[in-house]
Amino acid sequence: MYFTNNIKLLRKRRGRTQDDIATFLNMKRSTFSGYENGVAQPNIEALMAFSNYYKVAIDTLVRVDLSRLSEFQFSELERGNDVYVRGSNLRVIATTIDAKNNENIELVHEKAKAGYTTGYADPEYIRDLPVFQLPFLSKQKKYRTFQLKGDSMLPIPDGSWVTCEFVQDWNEIINGHGYIIFTMDEGIVFKISENRITDEGKLILYSLNPIYEPYDVQVTEIKEVWKFVNYISAELPDPMIPNDSLLKTVVGLKRDMNWMKRKVGNKGNN
Repeated sequence: MYFTNNIKLLRKRRGRTQDDIATFLNMKRSTFSGYENGVAQPNIEALMAFSNYYKVAIDTLVRVDLSRLSEFQFSELERGNDVYVRGSNLRVIATTIDAKNNENIELVHEKAKAGYTTGYADPEYIRDLPVFQLPFLSKQKKYRTFQLKGDSMLPIPDGSWVTCEFVQDWNEIINGHGYIIFTMDEGIVFKISENRITDEGKLILYSLNPIYEPYDVQVTEIKEVWKFVNYISAELPDPMIPNDSLLKTVVGLKRDMNWMKRKVGNKGNN
């Protein structure tokens, strides 16, 4: 049973003293201390009091070693996303962590995409993916990197690596933002999304490349949503080189501006 260590860990993460929590729960400090030190066993009323205070299910407090959670998993728990509380409504993803208990960023390369359709929820499949870290990203969020295929998202080139943040609540999908949308039929696609989940139960997906038509995807078909953060590419974007006439116009405008500045300056000196 992990109750003793869990309530101590939860208290310290909130920066509270034993007196603070004992007062709020309307129990003696000595009783509270006994629970944390393992010399007293809580009854059902005490378990319910701790569960209500921390918004964590009794099963989680007793059966789950919270010290083994990654920072992302812990932050999700503290936001109220407890699997024992919300059951099937909670979107749980398979993930991996490094030796310091930090979330890895798994790479889903082009050859791994086919296996992702059946292995996305399989911890063993996810564990076999290559992993890396980006130190400038938040440790309280979950990221994954997907390799793009094709030209539908040009000017982001074919073969680029797109890093995205896991989206727990699909109602928070922002219109006009880029997302990796994973469905069984379409697989992994990177698109600009229009959120119509509340009214119509669907997303409208757009490509950056205008030759591709937008299309709908029903929310019931979606398995995962990942919000675009950045991308890495070995290709430089095509340079924007002006044609001769445009270049001559710009040079002429600059020359005229410099002449006008000199005229104004000379008048100010007179």
